[in-house]
Amino acid sequence: MTTNPYKHICHINDIPEKGSKELVLESISFIAVKSDGIIYLYRNSCPHLGLPLQWQQDQFLNHDKSLIICSTHGALFEIDSGLCIAGPCQNQMLKVVDYCIEDEHIYINDLK
Repeated sequence: MTTNPYKHICHINDIPEKGSKELVLESISFIAVKSDGIIYLYRNSCPHLGLPLQWQQDQFLNHDKSLIICSTHGALFEIDSGLCIAGPCQNQMLKVVDYCIEDEHIYINDLK
């Protein structure tokens, strides 16, 4: 018998449209961003120094909500790819999280 490796983390409506939210599962912090109804999930760790990205709770986006921003050094990341386009970690990537959606609930498989 196999067990499902995916673990429930939230409902899709917990993430605001054109917004971001920190999600924590088993002491691991994740970034969730919803843009045009699409959800993007990344580890909450800047590739530059490994620090959390948010400047306030659930605040991961720049002023016009078009990019993810690191509060420590101002690095900017594309929402849809996690690619750093400006800052000390330019051309590096946020770590994409493996997830699925079932019945409007998000399940992740990235606790390594």
